[in-house]
Amino acid sequence: MQHAQSRDGTTIAFDRLGQGPPIILVGGAFSYRAFPKLVQLAELLAGQFTVINYDRRGRGDSGDTAPYAVQREIEDLQALIGAVGGSASVWGWSSGGALALRAAAHGLEVEKLAVYEVPFMVDDSGHLPPADFATRLDEVTAADDRSGAVKLYMTQGMGIPSIIVTLMRRSPFWSKLKATAHTLPYDWAALGDTMAGKPLSATEWAVVTVPTLVMAGEKSPAQLRNGAQALADVLPDAQHRVLARQSHNVSMKALAAALAEFFGSEKQSM
Repeated sequence: MQHAQSRDGTTIAFDRLGQGPPIILVGGAFSYRAFPKLVQLAELLAGQFTVINYDRRGRGDSGDTAPYAVQREIEDLQALIGAVGGSASVWGWSSGGALALRAAAHGLEVEKLAVYEVPFMVDDSGHLPPADFATRLDEVTAADDRSGAVKLYMTQGMGIPSIIVTLMRRSPFWSKLKATAHTLPYDWAALGDTMAGKPLSATEWAVVTVPTLVMAGEKSPAQLRNGAQALADVLPDAQHRVLARQSHNVSMKALAAALAEFFGSEKQSM
């Protein structure tokens, strides 16, 4: 484990694997550095790249400093980019993809960017969170009701049926979800107003000018696939790719193959 210090003094913990052009992995809601899929992805990419797998602030071995702002997490990424030499490519999964996009928009030295199923809800073809969701999420996390926060985020935020979430509570994995539940408002803040069923603002995202790979899974809900297509359409330099036989719970082997092809292309090594 290594550490980088963010601008506000917060310590960000990370693992560095492999050698080659650097890639920083940005997990989404509930994820952390030891999350099995992130560990697997880092190991799969380490044969060709220097992979930075980190704990987002407030999670795992990273610190946290109040008050929270998305800008602080952008500064965390800036510190990690500095730790690997001043520029890096970035991959983001789900809400972590929204954070990665905002970091690129802010002007960080991102060589290439790849995102998988950023949950931008650009139509009303599926579940949409209630208008007061952010307020309710803040209230339940402020009360330190971590199980309540997980349930609220999954049912009202993600649209997972309550019966499935109830069954999940009986799983040993529930305790791992609770461990990061206090940071769920961070993910919601990174998503901003993109979950309201409205078209994406071309003006807002046009500032993300780095080459970007926007991915979705063939078996994912239409709403997620539509969001990926809409994002690719508004980015100035984007490729859109649908991974065959994949869902939001994507196979890391399939994902790693797509990322290695994109990040390892000639433009990356120039």
